[in-house]
Amino acid sequence: MTAPFYTTMSAKTTKKSVNAPKAGKATKKTPVSKVAKESKKKTAEKAEKTVKPAKVVKTKASKVMEEVAIPSPEKQEIIAQFALTSGDTGSPEVQVALLTRRIEKLVGHLRGNPHDNHSRRGLLGLVSKRRRLLNYLEKKDKKRFVQIKEKLGLT
Repeated sequence: MTAPFYTTMSAKTTKKSVNAPKAGKATKKTPVSKVAKESKKKTAEKAEKTVKPAKVVKTKASKVMEEVAIPSPEKQEIIAQFALTSGDTGSPEVQVALLTRRIEKLVGHLRGNPHDNHSRRGLLGLVSKRRRLLNYLEKKDKKRFVQIKEKLGLT
């Protein structure tokens, strides 16, 4: 009777793996010091590659972000117009007004670049954030909600 196939194969493969030299070990032809020098040289090359500074490349996407952001003077004007008290930047009215301005700028950008799906996704996020703020304001104070809606021309 013959031995099963898997036992004969395992005996063959174990024999090969026992006799094969391990990677990085010195053989009769290469001395240990030469192998160590080669490994040090490789690590030094890797270190040099990581030290080099990356090139700064301006892409079309970075230009888009510059166009969409609200400039500081315009932002200050919106804050002054919708602030409840002096120095108020966090009230829902101010936040909704700033988001509305950003949404208007993004809509204008998307009219010129209809295939810009990344900006479209950002727009959807801004619209939902504004919607959440308006829902909060409606629950908290219906009068302020109606005023901000009329002021911004939202439906």
